[in-house]
Amino acid sequence: MATQIIITALLIGLSAGILSGLVGVGGGIIMVPALVFFMHYTQHQAQGTSLAVLTLPVVILASVYYYHQCQKLGTPIDLKVVGLLAIGFIIGGFFGGKIALTINQDMLKKIFAIILFYTALKMLSWDAMIIKWVKGLL
Repeated sequence: MATQIIITALLIGLSAGILSGLVGVGGGIIMVPALVFFMHYTQHQAQGTSLAVLTLPVVILASVYYYHQCQKLGTPIDLKVVGLLAIGFIIGGFFGGKIALTINQDMLKKIFAIILFYTALKMLSWDAMIIKWVKGLL
């Protein structure tokens, strides 16, 4: 493996890991676009690679740290909910992967971009502002 690929992959992983520990995101929001743009992966290949990374206990240290800190703050992480989410995630990930592989790569990129864009609008509360603006035009 070329040195440039090794360094690029490590930097993508480091960035995704930092953001995962910081705000709970990384795989889809950082790793997938970075693999597509910097390593020239196909959308399917990038998504599969991101999922493969998640199969390893890559965020165990951040998870354990959050668990202990939330306990200290009196807002513990409910491991029963974690288990239920994991079960849903496993089943959903399986079927989502099956569906994704049947979708054309260009369409999949557009779906991915729309989800990221929608998430950004909601997180910034711009959706309400846009709705008010549209209503003002009518």
